[in-house]
Amino acid sequence: MNAPTNIQTIIGKDGQPAFVVIPYADYVAQNARAGDLIAHEVVRRVLADDVPPVRAWREHLGLTQADVAARLGISQPAYAQQENGSRLRKSSRERIAAALGITAAQLDI
Repeated sequence: MNAPTNIQTIIGKDGQPAFVVIPYADYVAQNARAGDLIAHEVVRRVLADDVPPVRAWREHLGLTQADVAARLGISQPAYAQQENGSRLRKSSRERIAAALGITAAQLDI
């Protein structure tokens, strides 16, 4: 069964599809779902280089430990201990994710 859609395909001069137009609400919903994506570079650092996910995200975002510590309101050494720890408490993961501007789910690699 085909569900009705409000998608419009715009054909280019070559007769091939060139653009797709979707309703704005659909676009917003798709981008909200994309918020849980994990950058390839982050995955590569975690899996290939055995780097903790928190560190991989921080480096991917171009932040220093001092930057993230300041956002969290803690010292850089305290943050470094959390970043390199084997397991973070749920509340710590959520705070760090918020400081990095990502979701806590994106730290689950």
